[in-house]
Amino acid sequence: MDNRVSPVRPTALKALCGAGFESVTPAHWETANDAAARPRLECRDQSLVHEQTTMSVAPPQKTIAADAAKASRSPSAAPVSGAPASHFLRAIIAEDNRTGKYAGRVVTRFPPEPNGYLHYGHAKSIILNFGLAAENNGRCHLRFDDTNPLKEETEYEDSIEASVRWLGFDWGTHLYHASDYYDDLYAFAEWFVEQGLAYVDSQSAVEMRALRGTLTEAGQASPYRERSVAENLDLFRRMRAGEFPDGAHVLRLKIDMASPNVNMRDPAIYRIRHRSHHRTGNKWCVYPLYDYTHSISDALERITHSICTLEFQDHRPLYDWVIEKLADGGKLTRPLPQQFEFARLNLTYVVLSKRKLIELVSKGHVDGWDDPRMPTLVGARRRGFTPEGFHLFAERIGVSKSDSWIDFGVLEDCMREDLNARAPRRIAVLDPLRLVIDNYPEGQSEGCYAPNHPHHPEQGHRELRLSRELWIERDDYTETPQKGYFRLAPGAEVRLRYGYIVRCLSADKDAAGNVVAVHCTYDPQTKSGTAGADARKVKGNIHWLSALDAEPAEVRLYDRLFAVPYPGSKNPSGARAGTDAVGAATHATIVAGEDDDEGAEAVERDYLDDLNPGSKRVQTAFIEPALATAAPEDRFQFERHGYFVADLADHTSGKPVFNRTVTLRDSWTKQ
Repeated sequence: MDNRVSPVRPTALKALCGAGFESVTPAHWETANDAAARPRLECRDQSLVHEQTTMSVAPPQKTIAADAAKASRSPSAAPVSGAPASHFLRAIIAEDNRTGKYAGRVVTRFPPEPNGYLHYGHAKSIILNFGLAAENNGRCHLRFDDTNPLKEETEYEDSIEASVRWLGFDWGTHLYHASDYYDDLYAFAEWFVEQGLAYVDSQSAVEMRALRGTLTEAGQASPYRERSVAENLDLFRRMRAGEFPDGAHVLRLKIDMASPNVNMRDPAIYRIRHRSHHRTGNKWCVYPLYDYTHSISDALERITHSICTLEFQDHRPLYDWVIEKLADGGKLTRPLPQQFEFARLNLTYVVLSKRKLIELVSKGHVDGWDDPRMPTLVGARRRGFTPEGFHLFAERIGVSKSDSWIDFGVLEDCMREDLNARAPRRIAVLDPLRLVIDNYPEGQSEGCYAPNHPHHPEQGHRELRLSRELWIERDDYTETPQKGYFRLAPGAEVRLRYGYIVRCLSADKDAAGNVVAVHCTYDPQTKSGTAGADARKVKGNIHWLSALDAEPAEVRLYDRLFAVPYPGSKNPSGARAGTDAVGAATHATIVAGEDDDEGAEAVERDYLDDLNPGSKRVQTAFIEPALATAAPEDRFQFERHGYFVADLADHTSGKPVFNRTVTLRDSWTKQ
């Protein structure tokens, strides 16, 4: 059976988008046609058949590579700390303020579901919603959309609140839950029934799906659509009283089964769920669905600008219909909130699907939700990513209504830029090799002085003790130097950073032929900071630590979790031509969103096959003594190695543990 449908025409698209058609571009026509060309997706979980239909999301059309960020780092680029870049949402709010549409009020909201941990994409939304409110002396509400008792837990709420605060925002007294409005939502539902605008449908899931229709074929009316008001009201009240099992009935709005927008085809707004709720206990056994709850909650909280991602664009007509009807009936106060949509974050080298993230954790591919390789905000925090880096990232990638891929290197580069300015410099030897200065007096040591930050002289210097035996990096010595190698080799000279010039003499080896120590002599007239330091010049400069006082530490070298830009996609490397380009674009809907089952059959390969085997390496290193007393989450630049953070969970003064946040330079652009 061919279940494909005809391409969507602009006139049909106007009906799909309703009042939002004026902002629709030709790219949206292509999106609708792409959706029409794909086979219809059937729900594989029968418990979800009464959920709202989600229409296809526009596939990303372009990739923003890490190189694109270089322009913003050029001397001529405007500093991020200056005036924020303009985008369409700022323009909309500015116009509303100019016209007095909301009497100068700007109230936004961030409405997460408390059924998981926030990820990078949520960071973009948090910064956008709280940021727009702050820019306009408004406020942003934190509201938990707790309408599904099957998946929600207080643990997730606590984590979400902590993540929002970590990003630098606070909601003050404006913490809300959808469950705060359960009494109102139920009363409004009864009002819809009394007005003849809602009915109880007793069809099975299969029967409802058969009458749903397609993008080009109208749906058919339920045989229960013309039940009397009295019968509907009686059934709905008995649903609430717990007389019926899960799935026996749903309450649907009576709108238009012939609407070209499937979201307007008598959407379900209440379902039966005999499950205890983490806040309301067993008070309810009927729960409202998202579209109905979301719009009314916005109106009750007097939200002005309800900002969503693009997959909710086709839901906007329903959002407006619900609150307009209630306002016409005197149930809600005008002016009503207005919904706007922006492109969600599509980031290479990660997956953001809840289903996939759960699988990564449950199957042991990562060390929990806060594993520094995970794209969760708890993982990012443990990785050493900074709130300021996320703010810089959000400003750099901007806000638009067209989907695009953002190269993971852009996020890493924002973290480098922030950490470069704030992170004190320290020395760590990650792969230690003993260096013996044969002509340095035994039992003697002296101080060498290193700046805490080369760009902030006001931060002063710290002392590094130099002694006869030091630790150096193993790759700072070779017996067979290649052209361009300016570090230690037999007969070669280098400068010990902040110390003396040394000449390599020989090396000791074990029985297997491995180098275990390097011998050298030093020139006592060449100490850094003295007059003799400039008398001789050498090309090589290596870092070191004294074997007398260097502290051992566990260092975890983290890298990207996946080895390819588009894990699990038909074309994981991301060539943008021919059929492979279509595969990569389709993948955006799969990995970048949270509609985990949508488009799943478009993935040809198992995304787990694309895991990066080198994403985590653990080794014992030597660190400066001061690093051992660092507090958890203290961040540093380990000279020549990258940016590191004292692990939030495992680091102690007795057992220091440092995680690599990001390398000094992007090594992936060459791969």
